[in-house]
Amino acid sequence: MAEPIYRRVVVKVSGEALAGPGGFGIHQPTLARIAADLAAACALGVGLGIVVGGGNMFRGVAGSESGIARVTGDLMGMLATVMNALALESTIAQAGAQVRTLSALAMPAVCETYERARARRHLDDGHMVILAGGTGNPFFTTDTTAVLRAAELGAEAVLKATDVDGVYSADPKKDKAAKRYDRLTHQEAIERNLKVMDQTAFALAQENRMPIIVFSIRDQGAIEAVLRGRGRGTLVGS
Repeated sequence: MAEPIYRRVVVKVSGEALAGPGGFGIHQPTLARIAADLAAACALGVGLGIVVGGGNMFRGVAGSESGIARVTGDLMGMLATVMNALALESTIAQAGAQVRTLSALAMPAVCETYERARARRHLDDGHMVILAGGTGNPFFTTDTTAVLRAAELGAEAVLKATDVDGVYSADPKKDKAAKRYDRLTHQEAIERNLKVMDQTAFALAQENRMPIIVFSIRDQGAIEAVLRGRGRGTLVGS
């Protein structure tokens, strides 16, 4: 089989992906499938950082719409990412892989605090690292976190796991005429205001020449397929 085309990546897994068909909370069969895919990818010898979202528990922007202050809502969202990270860590460990959770929000009784050097040591030791707590600051999404951590940890690409097989000109679930792109530049993604990632994430990726591969995580083995260069997705790069 083809060798992995990347040796170190950051995988962005949305909180909604963990919710499965229920749309809220954690769907255990879906969590187990994603954990098994990540363990299989790590077994290829690829260094994996994983940024997990919290939208299946709480989303800061939605909270602000219901009267919760945006900063407070974002902090709650960061805590949701830690809960998801702990669930994912436990399930990955059950799949037989070595994994550590590091949070940008210091909570030493729960998990390690994120430090760049510490995370790199874990990766060098062959451990997956789950990067929770966002950037540790409000007003930044976990998409931006994924690009930031990829740059900090010397990753070669960000793998953005979604529920569709790439980037479209519009939501393909709502617009049957939506065009799917095989390849885009960062600048094209910014100018077309494509919603698959936020503008800050695209701009940071462009500045650091960090490719982003957008793919569907719904299929078993999707992460490994992307790493081997045969998965279906959209490449966003310079």
